[in-house]
Amino acid sequence: MSKGRKIALGIVVALLVIVLALVIVVPLLVDVDHYRPQVVAHVEEATGKPAQIGHLSLSIFPNVSIRVDDFKLGNPRGFPSGDFVDVRRINAVVDAAALWDRQVVIKSLELDDPSINLLSDARGHWNFENPPKQPVVRQTSAGDKPLFTLGVIAEVIVRGGHVTVSDALTPTQAGPAYAEARGVSSQLQQVDLNAFTASASGTPQGGTRLPLLAEPASTWGATILYAAEPSQPAAEGTLSADVLRFQKIQATSVKSKLRLFAKQVFFDDLNFNFCGGRAVGDLELNFGGPNLRYATSARLSSVDMAKLLDAFPDLKGKMTGKMDGNAKISGEVPRTQEPLAGVRGTGQATIRNGQLPSLQLNKNLLLLARLSNLGPASGDPSSFSSLAADFNIADQKITSNKITLAGNGVDVDGSGTLGVAGAGSLDYQGVASIASGQSAVGNLLASLTGAKQEGGKLKFPFALAGTLENPKFNLKSAGGASPLGAQTGQPQPSDLVKDLSGLFKKKKPTTQQPQ
Repeated sequence: MSKGRKIALGIVVALLVIVLALVIVVPLLVDVDHYRPQVVAHVEEATGKPAQIGHLSLSIFPNVSIRVDDFKLGNPRGFPSGDFVDVRRINAVVDAAALWDRQVVIKSLELDDPSINLLSDARGHWNFENPPKQPVVRQTSAGDKPLFTLGVIAEVIVRGGHVTVSDALTPTQAGPAYAEARGVSSQLQQVDLNAFTASASGTPQGGTRLPLLAEPASTWGATILYAAEPSQPAAEGTLSADVLRFQKIQATSVKSKLRLFAKQVFFDDLNFNFCGGRAVGDLELNFGGPNLRYATSARLSSVDMAKLLDAFPDLKGKMTGKMDGNAKISGEVPRTQEPLAGVRGTGQATIRNGQLPSLQLNKNLLLLARLSNLGPASGDPSSFSSLAADFNIADQKITSNKITLAGNGVDVDGSGTLGVAGAGSLDYQGVASIASGQSAVGNLLASLTGAKQEGGKLKFPFALAGTLENPKFNLKSAGGASPLGAQTGQPQPSDLVKDLSGLFKKKKPTTQQPQ
């Protein structure tokens, strides 16, 4: 080996020794945990919340970073005891030059297994806000700089997060979580931590109250959501979650773009698995009022109605089938368990190959179809091949102006309202049609039941009232709105149908008894 190569190899070895010395020795010599009380005091002073740090350690490879173990940030005064933030491990990459000057300037953060518990009290204040006072940072002299400052961080990475949203029932008791996200991962850029710890305010960021969604007032009724004046977000990036739950409705494999403001969250290009199907759309959350407000627009495909209705005890088991549709829904999360309380929205849906087990709208009409064709009985009276409807949600009622059902031998066109509060009231009207050629039997059925012969079909007006548990289906006179026999004491058309069907049944021969 030449002399030059020996010198070069010696220099490389020396550099490696120096680097290893720096990596191993420097963290041992520089005890950053010595500054832990100062860091805790500064975090408490800046946020107005109690803080804890288990341990601080320094690493210089591959970046100069400070590791924080067991970081906890408690709830502020006026909220139940507990932690607003609990993070198992934080890795903070810092500016080496600033650290040499005894300042901690954070360039990026990595959070492992963070738990974030959001609480709202009756006044609409949240536990992530600062108390309404200006934080004071103590300095030893006018020329000194603070050891640690909260500011804009270029990148924040979250892995394995868990987020819950609850109401503070009293200053000492928190209610159950009505929203939850598990397995949360996120990558955010230009995160302004000071924006999220701003003092409580009744007006969202920017001070200007603007409609959250540009829709006519007639669409959303009296419910108006307010958004911040368009400005630079406090953070933006991407988010994914294994499970996202809102009350009793659950989504999985959630992916979205994310924009964060002081009291608002925007989920853009949101998509997730939902009740055996898929949903895509956008979601906006507003933390600026007494209750959490939301607005969403979504497109749904192949949603299992049985799984969807399982989330509502009063609607469970009332319908099956696969649903495609779209909806725009807004509202707030009230302190009540009533389904659809505070919800307003519009949309349309089509459900295919399903059943209405408790209603069986066309049970009597199938008897008419059998009589009309003098054929054998067949088919499930509760089944349908397709059900299409528009809907408007307001005041815990779902109103449809046009409903089209293709049933088992019976087609239905109708409209009406379903009240979801309590037992679930029904108020629907419509016209049912069954195929029937011109015949003596068909004409007889039309004259006895009030039906009309049009275009080779018998058309029967009907009304559906009662409740989901006890529906009342009545055929109506073609010339009036009241069900036949409802006030006159005369037989109902449905009773006539059953009597007529008995005429066409084969009678069993009777054996004569001896005199």
